[in-house]
Amino acid sequence: MSIRSVRVLGPVDAVGPDGAVVALGGPRHRAVLARLAVARGRTVPLETLIDALWPDGGLPGRPAGSIRTFVAALRTALEPDRPPRTPPTSIVTRGPGYALETSVDAVRFEELLDDDPAAALALWRGPAYADLGGAPWAEGERARLTALRLDAVERLARRRLDAGRPAEAVADLDAHTTEHPWREEGWRLLALALYRARREGDAQAVLRRARDRLADELGLDPGEALARLETDVLQRSPHLDLPSSDLWTAVSGLGPRVALESTTPLLRTLAVHGGGPVTALRRHAAAVAEARRLDDPGLTARLLGGYDVPSVWARSDDPASSEVLVSAAEWCLAGSPGPASRARLLATVALETRGLPGSRGPAAAHEAEAVARELGDSTVLRHALAGRVVQAFHRPGSAPDRVALGREILDLAVTGEDPTAEILGHLVLLQARSGLGEAAAAQEHAEALGRLGERHGSPGVAVLLDGFAAMRAGSEERHRAAAARIVEAGMPGVGHGLVALALAGLRLRRGEPPGELPDAGPYAPWLRAWHASACRQCVTAGTGRQETPHRRIDLPDPPPGHVADALWVLAGHAGRAAGNRELVGRAVEALRPAAGEVAGANSGLLTFGPVADHLAALAP
Repeated sequence: MSIRSVRVLGPVDAVGPDGAVVALGGPRHRAVLARLAVARGRTVPLETLIDALWPDGGLPGRPAGSIRTFVAALRTALEPDRPPRTPPTSIVTRGPGYALETSVDAVRFEELLDDDPAAALALWRGPAYADLGGAPWAEGERARLTALRLDAVERLARRRLDAGRPAEAVADLDAHTTEHPWREEGWRLLALALYRARREGDAQAVLRRARDRLADELGLDPGEALARLETDVLQRSPHLDLPSSDLWTAVSGLGPRVALESTTPLLRTLAVHGGGPVTALRRHAAAVAEARRLDDPGLTARLLGGYDVPSVWARSDDPASSEVLVSAAEWCLAGSPGPASRARLLATVALETRGLPGSRGPAAAHEAEAVARELGDSTVLRHALAGRVVQAFHRPGSAPDRVALGREILDLAVTGEDPTAEILGHLVLLQARSGLGEAAAAQEHAEALGRLGERHGSPGVAVLLDGFAAMRAGSEERHRAAAARIVEAGMPGVGHGLVALALAGLRLRRGEPPGELPDAGPYAPWLRAWHASACRQCVTAGTGRQETPHRRIDLPDPPPGHVADALWVLAGHAGRAAGNRELVGRAVEALRPAAGEVAGANSGLLTFGPVADHLAALAP
């Protein structure tokens, strides 16, 4: 049994699987561990560790021996159940020094920043490396992490504001601006949160305080954004009530309920035809939150049901906004709405819980489909089937199920003359046919999509087709360019980590070493495990030594989604390289139903090659 995590976001310590703090020894033991953590998995030479522990001289008689003693004690503390004479897996000897190969909370913090800033901030227990004083090697890392933490506070506040929850943002921002008065964005967000919480006087007072502190302490006038907000608050500009948008401003004089209802078709148009899905999603969530604040379940249900923007990716572009929509939909469902509204609300739950574990999303998708079929309304059924599509990843090997769903969506779309649903049907079929290795059929859907996207002004289609072309070309350069366009188009749920996963697929298929990979985003645990095990295997092969079997790798099951099979492939190869039979067995069992498919290709954006080839490679 090894530790669960090394923690440096506060005093340096480690916690075991049960959450209990592990005794690490004295200050120098913690300093060694901290210096290894700063290196983020890279090798720290013995001489560097000596300099870190005795920066001002005063070396003991045998400093190298002292370091080895500290490392040995740390290994015992971090792996108390490691059998005698078996190699350590927490602090490994590598070349001229040591490397830390276990989870570190600072690394997890950075992985969570984009998708879940609240969870990222929850990892902090105080200043980073708090018990290391002014150690020069720690100060740079401490400053870097502190800057990221301040960004995370502001990022979380923006999400709460975009989701229509200003009161939740106020307390954190109040403390934030008090501690860091030079951050103008913090002042701006605090004033905006107070204004949207109906505390206009407090918002004005905050803006005056910001102006005074900037002038007194830094001798500066407020920047453009802060000055503009001060003017807008004084004038009570309508666009401050929801995330600023020309669409909202255009209808804001119609009264709150009429205005909110009028934004739904406009935001749907924004999501499909330009402006970015994530922008429209956040503004839609803010409108829904406002309707719920008015305690109007009928209006809330109409807003939710009218925003029938389908998705072709089993991961939300903005989890905080999705959470707002799911909560509102469940609130409306508790009021026993009529069958059409119920089907649409259930479809919303299915769409906005995509890629999450648990049974609620799949159950909502199936119930929405059943209610819609009984109702006999093809429009409602198309919405329900869109929810079924993103929940149809309960296991690898489900591409045939999505082929059937794509065909039905396409038939309904053509019958009902619905171009958005027609595009969805072709996208679903492009992905599923790619997953089945049917390249010619996938290409036919790509060509149909190109024509539809151009005819109906849907720029996101062209962006996704770039990714499809990159997958077929097998070019690292084209993968990088396509992923950049996806992110720029406002689809972070699709694009974040996509390059790293695509490049891993190319290199694994070619039998090449992992090499350097870009930001892995949500795929980091599986890519990191494969990368570490593959690199270890390469080093071992180069020295003629054999890899020690049964190295423990703690990997969760991949979340349901388009690339779950690719992540299982990475897990299996990581387990094979490390001699971890348990992990290999889990991967083989998960992949076996997909033996006739192409790993990763269900995305329509990347490929790891035939699953059957990987199963053969992983066979004992």
